[in-house]
Amino acid sequence: MAVRAAPVTAHASRILLEGLVDYAGLYPPASIGMAAAVRNYAHYRASGSGWMLGRFVCPASALEEFSKHAEPLLPRDAGAIPWRLSTVASPDVDADLAAIVAFNTRHRVCFEECGAIVDAYEVRVADTDDITRLHELVPTTLTTYFELPLDRAVALLPQVAATGRRAKMRTGGVTSDAFPPVNAIVAFLQQCIDLGVVAKATAGLHHPLGGQYRLTYADDAPVDTMYGYLNVFLSAALLAAGGAPSDAQRLLGETNAAQLSVHEETVTWRAEMQRVVSLDRELLQRVREQVLVSFGSCSFTEPVEEVRALGWL
Repeated sequence: MAVRAAPVTAHASRILLEGLVDYAGLYPPASIGMAAAVRNYAHYRASGSGWMLGRFVCPASALEEFSKHAEPLLPRDAGAIPWRLSTVASPDVDADLAAIVAFNTRHRVCFEECGAIVDAYEVRVADTDDITRLHELVPTTLTTYFELPLDRAVALLPQVAATGRRAKMRTGGVTSDAFPPVNAIVAFLQQCIDLGVVAKATAGLHHPLGGQYRLTYADDAPVDTMYGYLNVFLSAALLAAGGAPSDAQRLLGETNAAQLSVHEETVTWRAEMQRVVSLDRELLQRVREQVLVSFGSCSFTEPVEEVRALGWL
């Protein structure tokens, strides 16, 4: 099931941010327990910023534990919007798929399809053999993201496109060496656009704008440059509009909030003296539906509170 962007009559910021954050509180650096993550997700859905929330990211091997904690909180009214889950693969794909079928069957029977549903699967691949094997194993009805090594993504994306599956890129982590260079991210995005591959991002995108941040929540955590999620999604939009990769790299590295402005119909970037790049809401909607649909984050409050502080909400 694709992310549905807001209609083009909505404010540009709404189109850009709608359903943007897949909540991955179970994963580093937050690494909180299932009970707390489920409570958080329920709280975020009910909050005034719930429209920014995407799927709950859960290991496929932990679906039973999720059900144990979530069932008292799930919607039960007919017509209610179910909680949507994206499951992360274990080494045993067959067991994962069986767990997903059991989960969806249970929730369909108990909640009449308004409780929760697993409708996405995220799995790492190393080479073309992995892509072929997994494409044959995983039902095409399950939206599947192949997480590609960014240093080989350009070579692997044509095969992803041939399968009709989706791609996933890792944009950071809890160590400095987990952050890829800007040219690798831009090459991934450009290739997705050229081949018509829908993608998502994950890791290291807690903040709307790039800059120097602590890599974990520990008081003595190392500080390094992290990418901003606005930078990544707007760079995708610039490329989708036919912009030069060199400009996309510069936008990906933009750290000055004053250079970005959001208006009702456009987001603009002051690329340099006397040159302003304008990204309209029709373009933003197309990018959110067809290029880059979401990003996984172990925090929902950071992405929301910081973009609010920038005046985008």
